[in-house]
Amino acid sequence: MTLEPMAGGWLRHPNALVDSSTIGAGTRVWAFAHVLPGARIGRDCNICDHVFIENDVIVGNRVTVKCGVQLWDGVTIEDDVFIGPNATFTNDPFPRSRQRPAAFTPTIVRRGASIGANATLTPGITIGANAMIGSGAVVTHDVPPNAIVVGNPAYIQGYVNAGTPAAIAAVETVQPVEKLPVGGVTLYRLPQFTDLRGSMVVGEFDTQLPFQPRRFMVLHAVPTRQVRGEHAFKQTEQFIVCLQGQCALVVDDGAARREVQLSEKHVGIHVPPMVWSVQYKFSQDALVLVLASREYDPADYVRDYDAFLSLVRATS
Repeated sequence: MTLEPMAGGWLRHPNALVDSSTIGAGTRVWAFAHVLPGARIGRDCNICDHVFIENDVIVGNRVTVKCGVQLWDGVTIEDDVFIGPNATFTNDPFPRSRQRPAAFTPTIVRRGASIGANATLTPGITIGANAMIGSGAVVTHDVPPNAIVVGNPAYIQGYVNAGTPAAIAAVETVQPVEKLPVGGVTLYRLPQFTDLRGSMVVGEFDTQLPFQPRRFMVLHAVPTRQVRGEHAFKQTEQFIVCLQGQCALVVDDGAARREVQLSEKHVGIHVPPMVWSVQYKFSQDALVLVLASREYDPADYVRDYDAFLSLVRATS
């Protein structure tokens, strides 16, 4: 059965029930979908069979909502989002029969994100731009932009377009200093000495390291599935060394993204200003030293990824 053209340029299956008058041109609503009057749906969306969209729902442009999905009051879906079959949204952290809250807890899915089939999103969370939620994942916390999450409860498994993690062991075959194709990020190999007394790694600030440190941080006892960083600095430089165990470092300059596995004590990564960085995949014994070129200044942090991209565009 063909779709019927509607006023406004959108299309409806004859067996769909559409009460909303706010639907963008090119959107298709398929059989047995039900859209309530207050819902707002953008252009060129694909609303598949057996989808239910409640009143206080905003759906952006070019969104795909596959079969069996319910979008409840308080859900906002931004542009270019994919929602897989039977993905489950929730909007009340303490639901009781016939007890309606004064306001439902909002859930936001940012632009370009994908929600896998049968994933469950608890209320009040934000799925970051371009994030990928694996099939069957149970998401209980905010998901950073570009993160790939899986499992129950969901944890970050990787980052979109970060490439295959580069093992630090491969550094033995390259030059002492190697530039990565991300915003001036540079890999350093520090002098290492081993004899009967043990091993030692040394570094001289004036000749071997890229700046004079003014502050240091030590990351330790990080639960293995937790994430550190998730920010950029406007002016501060960082030098990151994993002294024990291992962790992964993701660097992102707004145009390119790479993941590096840190597992060697004599290897450090120099992260210049205006590079978004994330540390995750910590081993249980991980001990990470971060040297910084400036004293702590909260105004120097950029903690929102969209704000970071805007700053990158403004300075490019």
